[in-house]
Amino acid sequence: MKALLELFVGDPQADRAVPPTGMTARLTVFVAAVMAFLAIISLALSGSAGRVADRWADELAQSSTLRLPSDGAQADALLVSALEVLQTTPGVQRVRALSPDEQQALLEPWFGPDLPLDTLPIPQLIEIIADDDGYDAEGLRARLAAQVPGAVLDDHTSWRAPLLAAASRVRLIGWAVILLIAAVIAAMITLAAQASLAANAQVIRVLRLVGARDVYIARAFVRRFTLRAGLGAVGGVIIGLLALQLMPDSDGVGGLITNIGFVGVGWIWPLLIPPLSAIVAFVATRRAAFARLREQT
Repeated sequence: MKALLELFVGDPQADRAVPPTGMTARLTVFVAAVMAFLAIISLALSGSAGRVADRWADELAQSSTLRLPSDGAQADALLVSALEVLQTTPGVQRVRALSPDEQQALLEPWFGPDLPLDTLPIPQLIEIIADDDGYDAEGLRARLAAQVPGAVLDDHTSWRAPLLAAASRVRLIGWAVILLIAAVIAAMITLAAQASLAANAQVIRVLRLVGARDVYIARAFVRRFTLRAGLGAVGGVIIGLLALQLMPDSDGVGGLITNIGFVGVGWIWPLLIPPLSAIVAFVATRRAAFARLREQT
């Protein structure tokens, strides 16, 4: 508690060793603000992309498609047999045969709006919605092979795997960016602290002459740069959150990326970024200060 109080209150005499203004002060606040802003944007984008991929993967996990052969003579009989098999399959919640208009809408992006379905051998599609427990895909394929020859079941497994992998990689990239931002903050704070120590070498010699220990001198640098980094990060977080509010809504981007920002417990990250930045600055400044003071001995 005493160390925490000293961090915020400080020592006026020791604080004279660190200039309250100047290039190092402005640079420290600026870098901390920019890095916090980038951290907010990176976390928001990676979290939003991950949520979209997870939602799509969940939707694909519950939906499947059955494709019936385009046999004009037996089309109705195949459809009746397929629906009977699906409706008696455990784990299948709902089945629905797509209408000609729906099938044309699916093919329109590829073949244009004037596709003559009645003159083309278009297979009949059936939408399958599974319940929470799902169904046995291999068992259903075996039943379909026996009762509905030529039917092809697509359970979207080939689509789900890339989406889940993409969500995992997006989150991994987000964490990598956060680590890089922390490294940049540490490097910049270290350079700024070393420059400030070098510029105040004469003041440090005077403090040593009157009996000040290196711990006493370093504490002033650690306090000043820690508070600068923390305050700069607060400003960067606020600017980042305001920038997220200016992002277009889901309707404006076709729903590809929706609700860019933080959801639920994800809001803890904007609160943690300033103290984490201050901790990084504390460690970096402390190491830089003691290393520089040893060189000036």
